[in-house]
Amino acid sequence: MIALSLGEIAEITGGRLDGGAEPSAQVTGPVVHDSRQVVPGALFAAFAGERVDGHDFAAQVTEAGAVAVLATRPVGVPALVVDDVIEALSALARAVVARLGATVVALTGSSGKTSTKDLIAQVLPRLGPTVYTHGSFNNEIGLPLTALKAEDSTRYLVLEMGARGIGHIRELTELTPPRIGLVLNVGAAHAGEFGGREKTAQAKGELVEALPAADEGGVAVLNADDPLVRAMASRTRARTVFFGESPEADVRAADVRLTDDGRPAFTLHTPTGHADVIMKLYGEHHVSNALAAAAVAHELGLPAPEIAAALNEAGPISRWRMEVTERADGVTVVNDAYNANPDSMRAALRALAAMGRSAQEKGGRTFAVLGEMAELGDEAMAEHDGVGRLAVRLNVSKLVAVGGREAAWLRMGAYNEGSWGEESVHVSDAEAALELLRSELRPGDVVLVKASRSVGLEKVAAALLEGGEAAR
Repeated sequence: MIALSLGEIAEITGGRLDGGAEPSAQVTGPVVHDSRQVVPGALFAAFAGERVDGHDFAAQVTEAGAVAVLATRPVGVPALVVDDVIEALSALARAVVARLGATVVALTGSSGKTSTKDLIAQVLPRLGPTVYTHGSFNNEIGLPLTALKAEDSTRYLVLEMGARGIGHIRELTELTPPRIGLVLNVGAAHAGEFGGREKTAQAKGELVEALPAADEGGVAVLNADDPLVRAMASRTRARTVFFGESPEADVRAADVRLTDDGRPAFTLHTPTGHADVIMKLYGEHHVSNALAAAAVAHELGLPAPEIAAALNEAGPISRWRMEVTERADGVTVVNDAYNANPDSMRAALRALAAMGRSAQEKGGRTFAVLGEMAELGDEAMAEHDGVGRLAVRLNVSKLVAVGGREAAWLRMGAYNEGSWGEESVHVSDAEAALELLRSELRPGDVVLVKASRSVGLEKVAAALLEGGEAAR
């Protein structure tokens, strides 16, 4: 964070100093909410959760070098006492971003947010120091904590914005007002929470509504291939830039293909030039993510060859998102277990199928270990059925559906598509899936593991990788 005194922070947040806190004491480190992340000069934000109360760690964090604790009550050590820690963080983030003058790039969408954010975070450093959201830290707590990592030298602040309903993104844009807003897609993810795709589009479009006008530098970067996103152009005063495979897109991909091992390749076209891209990431869905990142970078002045070079070098940053690892015995595990929705599930299956074509030449098979896609509401049965059917159409060697009712729908979709034998199976839990895989996997096989975070299938991937695997 930019250096601020406790007195300045108290004025910004409306808090009072307690426990011997000196107004002149300087906070020069980050603002953190995990006691394990405290470094000298930090400010520790104490949240009272259901299981852990950050106030209980006050003495520990000051011993580790925290200048003070941001708290809702006195804690016996230097503290800044406020009525609400989240509101105080929000006020502090607004003030810091306003002082910085850095370009704020915000992005949202039903799927691909974190992967796209990670790509942008690896492209923009070619233009200047960049701070970005780590993982999916994209809510009213994660957003200000990310913004407060910015320093005096920061030129770009890349913020992922999630939403649980109408109005949430609007609130986040008030914390850190963006100049560039990127909307990736509107899919079935969280349809149950939002009440359908149209409501989801309404919520995601709050980002472009919050942008400055075109003559003030506002830019809305929209997916030309998604009708609900393309229609958001009418909801913003900002200048609109379109990305996608559509010929009308300002930043587009041509000659899209997958390499033999499932990595996307294409020719990137921008208004000022073109260049070839062959990514290290796996899956054709990364083409759209890469185009979105390229559109943002182009708007900020990076030439097409440099954008392409950065995309070619980019790798996975956030865990459990198409992490491809080859074991010592030749079995390849694709850990995409962080989360799942219909769009990302279909994309992962297509990536598995592409990787499988190469594996089959060596006698390998493809296994899709899939679980529930949560928060789909009335669309849940149809979407799970459709994913099961797609696994059959893509000639996945074996579908392992893990869990309860939703997994049964996956298995039933595969059955109705023609998987009547041992090509698909329904198991009760992760332990049963792991037992099956350990008995059937052989060198050359490729295993995809994917489900909503609540299912916990990352345990399956981790167990499969135990014991001397070699990174791919």
